[in-house]
Amino acid sequence: MRGGTMTGVAVLAMALAAGGPASAQVWRSDQGDGTYRNPLLFADYPDPDIIRVGSDYYFVTTTFANAPGLTLLHSKDLVNWRLFSHVVPRLDDRPDYRLDNGKDAYRRGLFAASLRYHDGTFYVAVTPVGQNTRIYRSRDPRGPWVMNELDREAFDPGLFIEPDGTAYIATAIGSDGTIRLLKLDPGLRRVVDDRKVHYNAGAEGSKIIRRGQYYYLFNAIPRRLGLTVSRAHSLYGPWETRPQVDDRSGGHQGALVDTADGKWVGFVMLDAGSIGRTTNLSPVFWQDDWPVWGTPDAPGRVPERAAKPIAGFPFAEPATSDDFSSAKLGQQWQWNHNPDDTRWSLTQRPGFLRLRPTRADGLWRARNTLTQKAQGPRSRAEVKLDISGIAAGDRCGFGTFGQYSATLAVSRDDRGAARLAMDVIESTETGPVVKDRAPPIAFAGSTLWIGLDLDFTTDQGRLSYSRDGKRWVAAGGAFPLAFAWRTGTFQGQQMVLSCYNAKPGNGYLDIDRFTLRAAR
Repeated sequence: MRGGTMTGVAVLAMALAAGGPASAQVWRSDQGDGTYRNPLLFADYPDPDIIRVGSDYYFVTTTFANAPGLTLLHSKDLVNWRLFSHVVPRLDDRPDYRLDNGKDAYRRGLFAASLRYHDGTFYVAVTPVGQNTRIYRSRDPRGPWVMNELDREAFDPGLFIEPDGTAYIATAIGSDGTIRLLKLDPGLRRVVDDRKVHYNAGAEGSKIIRRGQYYYLFNAIPRRLGLTVSRAHSLYGPWETRPQVDDRSGGHQGALVDTADGKWVGFVMLDAGSIGRTTNLSPVFWQDDWPVWGTPDAPGRVPERAAKPIAGFPFAEPATSDDFSSAKLGQQWQWNHNPDDTRWSLTQRPGFLRLRPTRADGLWRARNTLTQKAQGPRSRAEVKLDISGIAAGDRCGFGTFGQYSATLAVSRDDRGAARLAMDVIESTETGPVVKDRAPPIAFAGSTLWIGLDLDFTTDQGRLSYSRDGKRWVAAGGAFPLAFAWRTGTFQGQQMVLSCYNAKPGNGYLDIDRFTLRAAR
């Protein structure tokens, strides 16, 4: 391990209480003085699309193969967000969505969805990788959602609905840059027209809004990591195009949303390193019917700090910590793929989450790995576990998942003796590879605490363990945190609870609670 050994003999200088189930503040965008700072959420919420419905704001974000899929967040002021619902309870019943036959859907699944509202109905357009575009709809954003599939694949579909109900999808693939406009029938179930309307070199992630006499078409330009805006009096053009912002001045893959009092605000995605892709918010002003990001004093860039677009609402954040007292999993949790529901329970032992091992020879292929987004800039997570049910061959524990997956896991030998072992797996083009592995550490007792410290300012993490939740022992030195879309999960670092066995039997892991707080 970098910066230390894997012996786990050094006692860490920490006396941290295990903490309660309430969500603990790690990052605060709302500064409490009428201003906010970027990012809105210091976590991986990629490919944002944000709409206003009355005085409520909704935010849809990419979830790839995680289930449930397509997370919705809700806000009253565009700064303070809470988890609200998921559009897709489970992905399709395909082998790769179940981790069957050695197949997986990491880096695929559901991404770059578009969210719109018209005449009492919410609509989400999304194109699962390798499948045709889908339209989900619901009168209630909590669901249930019903779906219909179109007859073609529209990359990064940008849904737009006119006041009279006429609906369109704008789509462009970055390697081409040709922007096509699909006109839909009145039920949004069939494409009735498909034509090229614009060319913008490298364009993708199209989003359309309308203001006054103009339509505005926003496109991400991945090769230049920028955002452009085009405007026209007709959706079919001709379009004139201008640059907006780039990653150095705020981000890409975004658009505008209006407020009830007539202001406009811009949102963009920022490639933020190992934490993943975060969302920035910017004031917007208008010059000659063109949107300008930032302020008149500092135009063309997203400010680090600005006045809240809507005043009067208190601090809020997505849920994180959990004592598993509910009969349903919290909105903050997702499975790495579709779960096997026979192998987990919140009711077999009330107040605990029970994970029974799934059949796998390693973490990358293990089903029922329970994930939660890591939080920056620095955070500490602790889990309290009852390991008395772990059987021979089980490997159950807590750690990270992504380009580098570091896990501190419990196993037993055939005589019932418990051992702790830490390993670090790197995702490569040829598959997962063990980067570091420690000799096992003998552990006596039935209660185990595992601590995970993540520092996204240095891109390093550390794991530790405790018998009482107060005195902590290092499980090894620092391990790397990284983001890689070609070989990882295409997500920022995730925190995961896992339990697997090459030959599952009757063992199980009971998780008492998970606590997240800012690192001290």
